[in-house]
Amino acid sequence: MALTKISRMTEADHALVTAAVADAEHHTSGEIVTIVTDLSDHYEDIGIAWASGVAFVALATYTTFPDIYIALINRLTGGWGHEYTTNEYVALLLTAVALKWVGTWLILKWMPLRLWLTPKATKLARVRNHAISLFKVGTESKTVGRTGVLLYLSMLEHRAEIVADEAIASKVAPEVWGDAMVALLEHVKAGNPGQGVAAAVAQMGVVLAEHFPKGSENPNEIPDRLIQL
Repeated sequence: MALTKISRMTEADHALVTAAVADAEHHTSGEIVTIVTDLSDHYEDIGIAWASGVAFVALATYTTFPDIYIALINRLTGGWGHEYTTNEYVALLLTAVALKWVGTWLILKWMPLRLWLTPKATKLARVRNHAISLFKVGTESKTVGRTGVLLYLSMLEHRAEIVADEAIASKVAPEVWGDAMVALLEHVKAGNPGQGVAAAVAQMGVVLAEHFPKGSENPNEIPDRLIQL
């Protein structure tokens, strides 16, 4: 399902982040990659799960209270009573359940509602998994010293992740990136994602400079630009 871009990262934002990455990397042998996306997953299975749940509840209701269901059908057909055969009743039952399933599924094509109904743990896990997948493709082992680190921001889920290469992860505990995450989310909540990414990069640079100071040779092994998916 197509989505309108909501992150609104302008050319100025791209320039701001690129400059922040270049400045941070000036003091460290680490390489910082920044990626911003609107959505990490479309959660199609969540829509299917909710539609199936609604259909199951409808089926249970119709079979538990068949008289109410038949009375409703008679009212909808003009009040004429009809003795339904078993086959007719089963056909009506399956049709009603199918309509419930399709109707719920169509309603949940509206992404804001689907996201609202998606459990928080599911969103967190999928943002994390997507960040790791992107890290493996574009950052992991792309530097000689395995000192690459990815800053990933997923706007609709209101979630960010920092994924570090082997050398960094062995020295820097995940909670050390806390200041970077706080700086990022404060600006994002204020509607300034570009400034948030730049502020987070600056904090990440401080951590990297402490553990991986710039050496005599410090080639720029990964482009500094902001990647927007």
